[in-house]
Amino acid sequence: MRLALASSAVLMSAASFAQSDAPMVGDKPLVQVKPRGMAKHAAVKQAAAKPQSTAVRLQGCLDIDDGTKERLNCYDEVYKPAPKDKAPAAKSVADCRYAKEEDERLACFNGFVESMPKLPKG
Repeated sequence: MRLALASSAVLMSAASFAQSDAPMVGDKPLVQVKPRGMAKHAAVKQAAAKPQSTAVRLQGCLDIDDGTKERLNCYDEVYKPAPKDKAPAAKSVADCRYAKEEDERLACFNGFVESMPKLPKG
């Protein structure tokens, strides 16, 4: 019984020592390579982290169905709403955030953004 217990303790300790060392090929450590999907994922992260121009972000909102709350939310992320009781007539797309009614604000944004020349997304 003691012999079995002693031999299992020796084998367990040897296994734990073997796992703590990095695998070696000859006298050099084994190099681990990232899968291809990880490199692609890193490129997507960098592209997402790269700031886009306001016009490109606004035109990206056009991909969302027209007349929906989601499109208005997309516009509102670019220009935070700041409703005024007597909003002046919008002279630029930035002035649309002053419209009090959501439908009015959405129509204002759509009017300006749809008339913009198409920009490259990259």
